[in-house]
Amino acid sequence: MKKLFFLLLFCQVSSSVKHSLKISITASSGLTNFPEFVATLMIDDILVCYCDSNRKKIELKQDWMKKLFEDDPQHLEWYTIECLQSEPIVFKYLINYLKQLFNQSGGVHIVQRVSGCEVDDETGEVSGFNQYGYDGEDFLSFDLKTSTWITPKPQASIMKQRWDADKAGTRFNVIYLTQ
Repeated sequence: MKKLFFLLLFCQVSSSVKHSLKISITASSGLTNFPEFVATLMIDDILVCYCDSNRKKIELKQDWMKKLFEDDPQHLEWYTIECLQSEPIVFKYLINYLKQLFNQSGGVHIVQRVSGCEVDDETGEVSGFNQYGYDGEDFLSFDLKTSTWITPKPQASIMKQRWDADKAGTRFNVIYLTQ
């Protein structure tokens, strides 16, 4: 029994701890019972922050997050502007642009972006991801190793070329996903 206890203890101590941050954004058009914009922030797979275009406010889901914003109200103000003003405008433009690329006019359409990173506490290794989907299919993803965008869709080739040529945007993505 002692051997099993020490084995379990050793395995727990020797295994690395990984922490993750994931931001999910969903924008939609043509849906009546769903907000045009929804954003979530998860840390270690725990929902910590939520906002949508119907509620028009940031909902903090963890007490420590509420304390963080109480101590730094400017931080909350920045998140509020990003979530309720800046990002919805960007994603509304993006969904309209994608409808043009796919030669679509009406109907229901959804754009999703999932981005974030994972950090290994023991090794310090950081891996990041930034992926876009359109109408339920992969559309564009950022390859952190090559600092280029990858797309399985021919319609995205124009965006890929434009985004690959944007060196400041590429540098921002690398920093955003690793630091």
